[in-house]
This record gives sequence, structure tokens and C-alpha cells, in this order.
Amino acid sequence: MSLETTGVIHELYDEKQITESFKKREFVLKIEDGKYEQFVLFQMTQDRVDILDKYKKGDSVTVSFNLSGKPYTNKEGETKYFSNLTAWKVQKVETEAPAPVAEEDEENLPF
Repeated sequence: MSLETTGVIHELYDEKQITESFKKREFVLKIEDGKYEQFVLFQMTQDRVDILDKYKKGDSVTVSFNLSGKPYTNKEGETKYFSNLTAWKVQKVETEAPAPVAEEDEENLPF
């Protein structure tokens, strides 16, 4: 399932080599949600971990990601479920420059 959201990078973590053939890098996106802020953990994996090198905390970005979930049964036979938000694209949000303030001609002022 592919989704997209926009927010501000709140945290950027270092790359982690999980196994010999799997690496990931996590980051937290602060997303405005009405009157509440949401802090959502995403991961980038394998050859996409380097995408985050050009971003820093405070950057506004749009993240395209996949949502996946899996069950895990522990030794006691209890099944737990966990979800992953795996980002595959991050794009900086271009903010519009403020419109220039027009200087009024002093000769045309009404006073």
C-alpha cells in the first residue's frame, strides 16, 4: 500500500547495518494533525538510505512510503503485530517566497 504525507523532519538517525545483507536508516517526521502534532517514525532501507544525506532537521518534506504489517508469535504463544512505514521517496517542499512589499510613491499618499 503506497501513501504520501508532508511534514517537518524532527529527527534523523544514523544508518544501521541490521544483517550482512540488510541496512536501514530511520527518521521522524512531525506532521500537523489538527490541533495535535504527530511524530511518525519512518525507515529507508538498502540503497535508499543515502537519500536522507541531503536533508537536515527542520526541513519540510513530502514522503512517499509503503505501509506493511506482520504478525509475530513469541515463545509464550502470544501473537503481536507490528507495522513498518518504509519510505521510498523524499522530496523537499518548496516554500513560496513572500511577495515583495510595494513601496508607495510619497507623492501619491493621501495625507
